[in-house]
Amino acid sequence: MRPTDAAASQPVKTPSFPTVSDVDRLAGSLADLAVRTSVEGPWRSGAFAALAQSGLLAAFIPAEQGGTAATEPGLVAALVAIAEQCLTTALALTQWAAAVRIIAGGSADVRQELLPPLARGDTLTTVGISQLTTSRRHLGRPALAATRNGDAWRLDGVCPWVTGADSTQTIVTGAATDDGGQAFFVVPTDAPGLAIDPPLEMLGLTGSRTSAVHFTAVKPTHILPPAATSGPRTGGLSTTALAVGAARASARVLHREAAARPPLIVIAGDFTTEIAALESRLLAAACGGIDPGDRDRLRADANGLVVRVAQAALTATKGAGFVRGHPVERLVRESLFFLVWSCPQAVTDAFLCDLTAG
Repeated sequence: MRPTDAAASQPVKTPSFPTVSDVDRLAGSLADLAVRTSVEGPWRSGAFAALAQSGLLAAFIPAEQGGTAATEPGLVAALVAIAEQCLTTALALTQWAAAVRIIAGGSADVRQELLPPLARGDTLTTVGISQLTTSRRHLGRPALAATRNGDAWRLDGVCPWVTGADSTQTIVTGAATDDGGQAFFVVPTDAPGLAIDPPLEMLGLTGSRTSAVHFTAVKPTHILPPAATSGPRTGGLSTTALAVGAARASARVLHREAAARPPLIVIAGDFTTEIAALESRLLAAACGGIDPGDRDRLRADANGLVVRVAQAALTATKGAGFVRGHPVERLVRESLFFLVWSCPQAVTDAFLCDLTAG
């Protein structure tokens, strides 16, 4: 039986989000829930309810569909702050936001039906489109195939990576069509023929409840046009925002250690300066846009930084940080997630080149 999220009973604030005080209060609430969230996931721990009550969910949605339409820089800054306190919640939020952005490219009827309850937190969604950017095939067929018969569609295959599949009401997914194109759909997670694997036990972020989802003659409830797949307006900056937030969390550990060990003060300060400079580049890109090459370089720099500062935090805490359950042990594992999550080949190549640089 799928759990019911507490967000459904929580009112959504109508004032514009986010203000600094809004973000601070929300981040504090998520920090209090972080340990539980890392085990149960943000849908069960109450973290998603906190997102809804704060008004952040509505901030991703246009005003005409029940949202408050916050600015891109404001949303990016909020993602950084959330990731600093709870990377599991931040990851789940990016997947929810990706699904919402795709739905927002649909027809007026689809937007009006689906977006207002998502803005309120009455319903929850996630996205499963990784199969569209991988070469995974089964018996010569695409991982997920869409077959059309008149106006009806059926989906067969698998979405290999879906965050929170067992904790949401719908999945927004994409599939290959017989004509060589792609089509996009909204599918209820209780649809006949849909089967969700148990969540994967991963190196980090197991609380994201990421699962493979199998489709056997599944009928979607909504079909979205190809134009709906343009993705986040920030052009993939959300992944970098989460890396900046995670780096901040590790830098906080260094500053705590430096309070008792003065030689660490300079090291902690240098990392804080580097993080601030990267965050400034990120917010500038959110304000004015960024070309693909510079975006990939920004992501590569963020990947390298989040791994380095986590390793510095581990070194500073010595053996204590190497024990399972210590906050730094978790930060180190989570930092490695950025090397495999939504990582374009150019970013992977840049990181590998940095590793081999003498």
